[in-house]
Amino acid sequence: MSRLVRVVFIGQSKEDFEALNKIVGEQSAQGKTNSEEMQLLKSIKNKIELLKLNPDYGDNIPKRLIPEEYVQKYNVSNLYRMEIAHFWRMLYTIRGDQIEIVCFVLDILDHNKYNKKFGYRG
Repeated sequence: MSRLVRVVFIGQSKEDFEALNKIVGEQSAQGKTNSEEMQLLKSIKNKIELLKLNPDYGDNIPKRLIPEEYVQKYNVSNLYRMEIAHFWRMLYTIRGDQIEIVCFVLDILDHNKYNKKFGYRG
């Protein structure tokens, strides 16, 4: 028996995902069919489906590199990164028990914000 896998957006990622959905909805109403925001949203939704099939899909970030902000705010002990459209990144953590696995999406970041969060030089 396989465990149920859920993907849940929390914190800033939830706000960003909802805002992106709203923007894409407005663009669709205006007749647009292929904007950068639409591509980004489609990419996120595709990655969510991949996570449901394989929660370990993303790149595991070593514990020593996990930003303290995530440890303090969300009690994160594991962190994964997925590349999405236009060099954006989606960061998530995995929690689970015998019944289900939950992937909590913590952040959806463009490349510059990702570099800044991890202390990489641009």
